[in-house]
Amino acid sequence: MAGACRIIENTWIPLPDGRRLAARMWLPEHEGTFPAILEYLPYRKRDGTAPRDETTHTVFASEGYACLRVDIAGTGDSEGVFDDEYSEQELSDGEAVLQWIAAQPWCTGSIGMIGISWGGFNGLQLACRRPEALKAVVSVASTVDRYADDIHYMGGCLLSDNANWGSQMFAYQSRPADPEHRPDWREDWIRRIEDMPFMSAEWLRRQTRGGFWKHGSVCEDWSAIQAPVLAITGWADAYVNAPPALAANLTVPAKAMIGPWEHRYAHIAKLDPANFHGEVLAWFGKWLKGEETGADDLPNYRVYIQEHFNPTMQNKPRQGRWAAEAAWPSPNVQERVMHLGEAELAEGATSGTVVVSSPATVGQAGGYFCPGMRFDNELAGDQAGDDRLSACFDTAPLAVPLELLGRPRVKIAFSVDKPVAQLAARLCDVSPEGVSQRITFRALNLACRNGFEAPEILVPGERYEAEIELNECAHRLQPGHVLRLALSTSYWPIVWPAPEAAEVTLHLEGCSLVLPERRVAVEIDPQNPGPPRDYPLLKSGNLREAGGSSKTWTREDGALVLDTFDDYGKSVDPYHGMCVGSHVAMHYEVHPDDPATAAFASNWNFEFERGSWQVSIDTENKMTCDRENFYLWRRVTAYEGASKEVVLSKEWQETIPRGLL
Repeated sequence: MAGACRIIENTWIPLPDGRRLAARMWLPEHEGTFPAILEYLPYRKRDGTAPRDETTHTVFASEGYACLRVDIAGTGDSEGVFDDEYSEQELSDGEAVLQWIAAQPWCTGSIGMIGISWGGFNGLQLACRRPEALKAVVSVASTVDRYADDIHYMGGCLLSDNANWGSQMFAYQSRPADPEHRPDWREDWIRRIEDMPFMSAEWLRRQTRGGFWKHGSVCEDWSAIQAPVLAITGWADAYVNAPPALAANLTVPAKAMIGPWEHRYAHIAKLDPANFHGEVLAWFGKWLKGEETGADDLPNYRVYIQEHFNPTMQNKPRQGRWAAEAAWPSPNVQERVMHLGEAELAEGATSGTVVVSSPATVGQAGGYFCPGMRFDNELAGDQAGDDRLSACFDTAPLAVPLELLGRPRVKIAFSVDKPVAQLAARLCDVSPEGVSQRITFRALNLACRNGFEAPEILVPGERYEAEIELNECAHRLQPGHVLRLALSTSYWPIVWPAPEAAEVTLHLEGCSLVLPERRVAVEIDPQNPGPPRDYPLLKSGNLREAGGSSKTWTREDGALVLDTFDDYGKSVDPYHGMCVGSHVAMHYEVHPDDPATAAFASNWNFEFERGSWQVSIDTENKMTCDRENFYLWRRVTAYEGASKEVVLSKEWQETIPRGLL
């Protein structure tokens, strides 16, 4: 358990233009100067991340670090106006925050940044700007390419989470500052809502990999990062490609670790939690304190190699083992080429054609795009049902184990009958009992066959070539199991469907699967992070239990509907007495024969109370489409007092051409 530390509930960090950012601080119990750890987020230090912060920054402060959780401008208690994720304002403000921290009498001048998802992104992005005080980064579940590997697009296809995440940020940004810290909270609250950017629409307008997405994509210049980076994620997370890419490309010390976890810090993961604190303290101990922690001697890539575990959409333990590669890329991984034949993966070249044409509902077993965000019912389940509606290519039952580490690639020669089409590839481990476990997947908009900056319309009947680089994986198939490649023209609800049902004809002589096969004579010490150490929990007063549900059903007209509900509960904070509750309902639907019927809707509710102060917010969002356009609508209603007097109600709507999506 962590030792004692001093907590400062709020301090103000002045910016050069007069705005102030709100920070919560944890300082070691004794006086002195300390290296600092910064976590910089838009998720409200006062209540949004408070339960998680209790499990991290209290521990780090007890180990001799000054820790700060800073609200980005226009969020939480911070002043100013929020404009967009990873904006120039956010990053330049971040530089000012680092400079301010380094100048404080309690700081040695050395700072590390830590964060998961948003905080993992901006830690890398700020490192690219080389602020003098930033000496090391721990980046969890982040990306190096905002277009290729975030929550908006995948392989040039639109992700439905572009609308989902936009609706979540809409709800988040509608929340007021705490009156205890902001006497102007009500005026500021109304201004925040009135000026709120329609982010899902803005992101949807930018459908190709242009300057908007290149901003903040650290892969544009690997050499810009000069602070050592520890990159961590989990196989159940959506963000699996960044850690090995950073280990392979950075010119400074960089270590990658991927465990079995979902989108959470590893010590609080529901899937086989691990000693996240030990990893962080060793990394910052080396680069911020100059201690010999062994962090610089770690293997470049530590990885949990999964095996078949009869997958379900509910959280359950993984099966596998830890392994490591001293260098990455590794000489232990070699390409193995298999050829697509008639329903088979063959060692030799084949010929002929196979038509891929799927109902728009394929993908029901894919789970939630980014597991760890919902209460439960969010993991990829048995793929057998989706496999039956896909074109599948199987090996014979394996005589010896097959171990994969890296990013498989599917090379295809194809023609198509529509001007816009997509192809989703899944690699699966099929047990002798027929249970199909997804190893990795990825979708490609075939209009982006020559790149993502300038898609080209498809000419029906013309022959093309393309390559799908699947997501990073680490998996061991046992003897008797079958390796399956499943191809489909849809992957709903993760991928927003193409405008029309399409037939993709594969010309098998030009189709192959390139596997990253791992063969190791002698394994090195994997430096397994081990089980989590003890850590404190926020002693909140529970006012409403959390829970969740998912229901899939077919409407009378044949449309397949997915309805989910997540109640995040209601609780009172022990430090400042604020009561906070929230819940969200989400709705997805599509008709199997008409991808243009795809629709998404979500309703979020937040409520805040302390004494006589009571506010609540309802936000509603819808996204529909036809073959030419996307239609986005949203509404916010803000209430005040026990009688729920309407303070403000506002609607927005946008029509955005589909382009080649």
